[in-house]
Amino acid sequence: MIFIPNDKIFSLKWFRDYSMIVIGSFILAVGFVYFISPHRIVPGGVYGIAIIVHYMTQGMFSFWPEGIPIGLLGLVLNIPLTMIGIKILGPRFGIKTIVGFVLSSVFMDLITYLRVDGDAPLVPDVLLSCVFGGVLIGFGLGLIFRARATSGGSDIIAMIIAKYTRMQLGQLMIYVDSTIVLLSLVAFKDWQIPLYSWVVIYITGRAIDLVLEGGDYNKALLIISEMHEEIRHKIIVDLERGGTYLKGTGMYSDKDKHIIYTVVSRREVAILEEYISEIDPDAFITIMDTHEILGEGFHSLKHKVNQ
Repeated sequence: MIFIPNDKIFSLKWFRDYSMIVIGSFILAVGFVYFISPHRIVPGGVYGIAIIVHYMTQGMFSFWPEGIPIGLLGLVLNIPLTMIGIKILGPRFGIKTIVGFVLSSVFMDLITYLRVDGDAPLVPDVLLSCVFGGVLIGFGLGLIFRARATSGGSDIIAMIIAKYTRMQLGQLMIYVDSTIVLLSLVAFKDWQIPLYSWVVIYITGRAIDLVLEGGDYNKALLIISEMHEEIRHKIIVDLERGGTYLKGTGMYSDKDKHIIYTVVSRREVAILEEYISEIDPDAFITIMDTHEILGEGFHSLKHKVNQ
């Protein structure tokens, strides 16, 4: 995680970022309250720990007969973790991260308090709840990440371990969350809970990627053909796309090759394939999925950075 600078207060970017944090925190809280926590699903992180403790402490306190509130415990865990993280890792988290996890905790307990049916799940089907809960949590986290805040919690634990080991941060985050998930097996003695929890973690990750990278998947093509000039003309004139010539040498023929690299939409792939099949059926084409294209003709890199 990189150092997150403070934006100019009350600027348009400041309002936009904090609006995304507020909306993202609310959506995340809805995902937990209505779909995840009622089924005792534990999708890692501090809120996963909070869900375990919440159900383990039911009936233990007269003032909290349903158990320690999930949002409150998540906040209690996040505050010291953030302080330890700042002390060990430096000021990497910024006020946005603090605002994010505070709002998420407040929204969770506020929504739970205002619900007339308490901890009852909105959808009785566990798998359906995992899908919708994972999508909502991922969408909320995606908005928070787009505001250049972070989720804190288990991420901080992973970063601290990474500092003193040679392990990759991504792997450590998986290990930390998986350990928390396995704690649910010890606490609830039910194999279905960790299995459902990993489903939620996967769906959440995919939803985060969708928010950060967008859903408009273009295709990257590598084309090797003797008719490269005609294909170049088709791409530039008819499709109004750009591309790049790469120099190559055939491994078998040892002849020089012109390789065309271009990025087009899904619809344009079909048009290009049909055209190439007519002029050069022996052409070699590699088609690759792309999740984010930045540059001329696509999404502006400067606009993305300034969002």
